[in-house]
Formats: sequence, structure tokens, C-alpha cells
Amino acid sequence: MSRTPIPPADAAPADFGRPEAGWRLRLYTVIFEADTRAGRAFDIVLIWAILVSVAIVVLDSVASIGARFESAFKWAEWGFTVLFTAEYLARLACVRRPGRYATSVFGIIDLLAVLPTWLALLAPELHALIDVRILRLLRIFRVLKMSEYVAEYRALGAALRASRRKILVFLSFVLMVVLVMGTLMYVVEGAANGFTSIPIGIYWAITTMTTVGFGDITPKTDLGRGIASLMMLLGWGILAVPTGIVSAEFTAQRVGARPTTRTCPECLSEGHEGTAAFCRDCGAKLPPHQRD
Repeated sequence: MSRTPIPPADAAPADFGRPEAGWRLRLYTVIFEADTRAGRAFDIVLIWAILVSVAIVVLDSVASIGARFESAFKWAEWGFTVLFTAEYLARLACVRRPGRYATSVFGIIDLLAVLPTWLALLAPELHALIDVRILRLLRIFRVLKMSEYVAEYRALGAALRASRRKILVFLSFVLMVVLVMGTLMYVVEGAANGFTSIPIGIYWAITTMTTVGFGDITPKTDLGRGIASLMMLLGWGILAVPTGIVSAEFTAQRVGARPTTRTCPECLSEGHEGTAAFCRDCGAKLPPHQRD
């Protein structure tokens, strides 16, 4: 059975429309084609910018550190906001279908990475309403931008998409088990032992099966403890199932030849393998592949 190859660049840039020539093509090559020297440098700079900006948001949430470096954090936040805004606008400018990029997953993440700071500037009354804490929290979405630049994130995403039906079937089985066991515990233990309703029984079944075991609700009868023991043993086996499904798909994705973001300079086709020297469509010589 054939496997879908891992997308060579963030969110299949071919869907956004590759420009044919001019400054837009040069900008597109830098931003979207990670297998060029300039594209790789761009990705590295953005990864570090994302990590540092998220670290600043986290440190700023600590009262003692935030008060001490308030001015530095403020200037750094604006610097990163301007940087990420320029990157977002550059992505919109260099593709032929900017609306499609703006409504894509990565486009929305890019917008969320800069929107809070601009909202606080344009609507100062938001500070009085929510004390900016929610806006600061939204800036953590910047860490999701890392998935645009690291190939392993895209490989994991491809594996999750390939195994989504198996995972849904597994989750439906788990829901049936916790529903039955939660109802059974409601009948066996009753309200006197804390199981006041079937939803409470389901809650207990979920915490027991996932081996969390908060201990706020525990069975008191011998039969209830026997059911709980069965749930704990069942939890060990069940937790391994989704890991095995995703791991198998991840391995299958890595077996085949991995495409790159190199583009043929003649016919503009994309997704050539790393070992390819000539275009698979027109036979033109391909640019060299920048390996990891």
C-alpha cells in the first residue's frame, strides 16, 4: 500500500501559489523553500526568535523577574512583534493566493503570534478589562510556529493524519469501556461512597484507566475494589495502543524517500527527492540540495 509522502515544506506551499519571477519569487524561495542556503538560514533565525520570545513571555509572568526587567521585556516584546509581523506580511506578499495562506493553520498561528500586542496598542481599554494576562497568554502561540521550520514536526503531523481513523476507533472503544465501567461502579458503590451519578462514575473510570488516580473518589466495597483493579490493569495495556499506532505510521513515513522543497528552475515543479540531480518532469538540472 502506498504511503503519502511527508510534506516538504510548511503546509504545502504549492497550495498557496508559487510566483513565477521577480522579487516575489526570490522572497518565496527564502521563506518557503527550506532546502536552499538562504531558506535554511531564515528558518534557523526564526526558530531562535520564537524560542527567545516565548522565554520572555514565560519569565515576564514571574512577578519578581517581570518587575525587575519590565522595560527590557517591553522593548523585546515589541521587537519580536515587529519581526513576526514583517514575516507574516512577507508570506502574504510572496504567494499568489494570500487568502489561502491567511486562513491556513500556519497563517492563523502567525496572526495569533502578533495580534495580542497590536490589540493592546489599538484598544488600551483591554488592559483595564483583563489586565493583559489573556493577551500575554495568547503570545504562547508563537511556540507553535516552530512546526513550520522543523521537519520532524511535519513528519509527526503526517503520521498522526495517517493514523487518525485507527485512533478514533481506539478512542471510541475507550469511551465504551469507561461508560460501562463507570455505570457499573455507580450501581455497585452508590451515592454513599461518593458515586452520586453516572457522570461521576465515568470520571472515576477515566482517572483510573489513565493511571492518574486522584483519590478523590475511591471504591469501598470488595466488588468495587475488584473492578478498580481490573480498570488499572486494563489501563496499562490501553495506554500503549495509541503510542504503537502512531509509532508504526511514523516509521512507515520515514521508510520512503523524503521529498525536499527544491524547485525546478525550468518547469517550477516541487517535491523532488534529496538524491535527485534532474527534474522528474522536464529533465532540467536541479539546484544542489542543502543537507542537514
